[in-house]
Amino acid sequence: MVSARSWKNAVFKAIKSIWNALPVILGVVLLVSLTKAIVPSKTVAGVLSNSMIIGPLIGGALGSILAGNPVTSYVIGGELIKQGVGLVTVTSFLLAWVTVGIVQLPAESILLGKRFALTRNAVAFLLSIVGALMTFVLVNIL
Repeated sequence: MVSARSWKNAVFKAIKSIWNALPVILGVVLLVSLTKAIVPSKTVAGVLSNSMIIGPLIGGALGSILAGNPVTSYVIGGELIKQGVGLVTVTSFLLAWVTVGIVQLPAESILLGKRFALTRNAVAFLLSIVGALMTFVLVNIL
């Protein structure tokens, strides 16, 4: 059984870690918000390609840079589809947008380690492309 002293010590360390990470997290949130404000969704739609090869790569790359949250991805995905961007490109963009974070990479490197952050982002980028292609195949089969 865990003693009350160990429990208090663990809570104190957790609070201290969160307090120390707060400036980094705040900086990342501000940078992501600034990026979203500067780059409108029409510009993103104009840059995205409908090619089955180039589209997912460009979508994944842009999604990696323009990190966002899952809640707004439905709206953005719908708008991109309305503007004529292909399903594979939109899916790759949104998967990378939610899972890869170039903007957050410095903070993630500090908090979790450089090797882990780079590996996680690279794997998430590759899986965003694979996921987009799998989505396309499943939609066309079903």
